[in-house]
Amino acid sequence: MARLTSVHNVQGPWSLAVCRAFWEGFGPAALRDQPSSAAELRTVFRAEHDWTVATATVRQDGPSAHITVEGPGDLDAATAQVVRFLSLDIDARGWPSVGDRDPVMAEAQKAMPGLRPCGFLSPYEAAAWAVLTQRVRRTQAAQQRAALLRNGAFPAPQELRALDLDLFGRKTEYLHAVAEAALDGRLDGSHLRALDAPSAVAAVREITGLGPFGAELVVLRGANHPDAVPHHEPRFQAELTRHYGSTATRDQVSEAWRPYRTWAAFHLRAQAGMPAR
Repeated sequence: MARLTSVHNVQGPWSLAVCRAFWEGFGPAALRDQPSSAAELRTVFRAEHDWTVATATVRQDGPSAHITVEGPGDLDAATAQVVRFLSLDIDARGWPSVGDRDPVMAEAQKAMPGLRPCGFLSPYEAAAWAVLTQRVRRTQAAQQRAALLRNGAFPAPQELRALDLDLFGRKTEYLHAVAEAALDGRLDGSHLRALDAPSAVAAVREITGLGPFGAELVVLRGANHPDAVPHHEPRFQAELTRHYGSTATRDQVSEAWRPYRTWAAFHLRAQAGMPAR
């Protein structure tokens, strides 16, 4: 088993302890068996470059992230994936100014200092979760996801494609379509991140079984696109109304959030104590 350790300089506010505390309660991919130190995070994930299983250990030292990745595959690509799913590749030096423009965001930043969007380990896993949650409770979807894990990691697309699952409706067909899309490179995180958010969402919507909500989930929370607003998330709309009033529209409010609109939406949901699905 090979190992690669690197140091990534994080620009702008970041707290690994705050991110870990959020992620530990994130049902779709909750962290388990964490180190006793809150300044360290460990996770097992499926590396999207070659679909091997990798283990990442992340430690914070001031503004630096010390990342150790172990596995049999391309560890440089796996490290880049870790940096992306923790949003450590985003220059957030301008994030505090969003709070200067918006008192609601200022309060969220104060309550959760250093929180960055995190959660899904890849767009592929986000897409699978979007399928599993269709027409069932989140707890049931989480149980179904847990039953699919292999050695702590989600099955590789070629494995998922071959599984004959007893799921409601057309979900098995949809999961197979997600697997095919992943193998074709259509769910590659770096590719989706390179597109503007509307183009990325439109591309994901071409995958069978992924509607407007699922496609936004894949782009905003799977690829961790930093600057887009969810348009198909009722609970986000409820938080928007609660904080900004019934006449406020997401487009009006989110203007003050640019270029961190995804981050601001994430903070609204996290501040409410709800998992930012």
